Amino acid sequence: MTTAAGVETKGSATRVLWMSTIAFTLMFAVWLMFGILGVPIQKEFGLTDPQLAWLSAVAVLNGSLWRLPAGILTDRIGGRVVTIAMLLLTAIPCFFLTRAGSYAVLLVLAFLVGFAGNLFSVGIAWNSAWTPKERQGFALGVFGAGNVGASVTKLLLLLVPGILAGTAGHVYFGIFKGGWRIFPAIYTVALVVVAILTFVIVPRRDKMAGEGKPIREMLVPLKHMRVWRFSLYYAAVFGAYVALSAWLPKYYVDNFGIELKEAALLTTTFIFPASLLRPVGGWFSDRFGARRVMYWTFGVMLLASGLLMMPNGHIVIAHADGSQSNHLAYSISLPVFAFVVFVLGCAMGIGKAAVYKHIPEYFPDNVGSVGGLVGMFGGLGGFFLPPLFAYSKQWSGFPTSTFFVLFLLTAACAIWMHWTVVHMLHKESPDLSRHLESPSGAATAS
Repeated sequence: MTTAAGVETKGSATRVLWMSTIAFTLMFAVWLMFGILGVPIQKEFGLTDPQLAWLSAVAVLNGSLWRLPAGILTDRIGGRVVTIAMLLLTAIPCFFLTRAGSYAVLLVLAFLVGFAGNLFSVGIAWNSAWTPKERQGFALGVFGAGNVGASVTKLLLLLVPGILAGTAGHVYFGIFKGGWRIFPAIYTVALVVVAILTFVIVPRRDKMAGEGKPIREMLVPLKHMRVWRFSLYYAAVFGAYVALSAWLPKYYVDNFGIELKEAALLTTTFIFPASLLRPVGGWFSDRFGARRVMYWTFGVMLLASGLLMMPNGHIVIAHADGSQSNHLAYSISLPVFAFVVFVLGCAMGIGKAAVYKHIPEYFPDNVGSVGGLVGMFGGLGGFFLPPLFAYSKQWSGFPTSTFFVLFLLTAACAIWMHWTVVHMLHKESPDLSRHLESPSGAATAS
């Protein structure tokens, strides 16, 4: 029989889930807005590709550095206070971004605006405190679907095609300039509005998993190698997602000769599945187990990135007489390329939820600290990868080196995970570890 208190708690948990998801979606849009605004910014300020990559990278860096303390703080004082404070703090540099006039100022403000990315570990700890264990995979997947915020700027460009050109040179309300600056202006207002809504809607009396617990005790789980392994997984499924969200618009423009608007649309076909399939990944993890889902994830990612890093080519055969001939020439068209990127996004979306399903299972009393560390390293993957994409292209001359980098990262994760699983099985069944086949004479059940 469901009690009135139980119904009230469930309703409060639902309000926490939806408001935290809305706040995270907006903050994610703010965090990654340079992915699409980078093209007009590069044109206005005459930036090189590495300079542009660093603009996105510093935002991602600051959106990663504070995830561990933000998660711990949420466990101690509750997600409501931390969420509202972060929304309002992010609105300040977002406003000043509308007035940036040099590359140095842009770098500083991009770093400060990047603080928005730290809301992820807050929402994970907040929702874990309110949600029963049997529904945590799905709930955290719903919250994590706020990653779709990476597409908000792109969708605004698509829905209002002339927004950049039509607002350029105008000043609104005597404060906000038009052009690309109109986006941080819109986000400034939205951040304040969502902060007010969060204050009004979510329960005043919050749940805090680590209330009264010493910080030293909350950091103890970080000694486990398992936590660092989860962090590497998350760098592959989330860090690479962040990096590609920022990198793909320019990749499409440079390598397929399409307009920015079309590049934005194609990028959303990667971002949407990589975000909206998180609840599905959470449900799969609840039903089939997170580790099995991770095997599927890494397998699909290896296949997709392997195809994308070699989209065109042929085999050259050198004959004995010194002549050469070309055989089996192939190329991947734009639609096929976009489809494979879509599949890659699907795998990442499911994998992101599977990684975080592990955390409340292994560390139910320290979701804030463990989730914060894992999220921090995932975000740092998004910081290191865009410059690595740019420099690997510069060194090799191949734009597709982007996906070679991703292939190597995914392979490292898959190998470490499989080694760990095999090691665990051998430890649990040492008698079987000495046999590659069933012992001779053993009966086989039919």
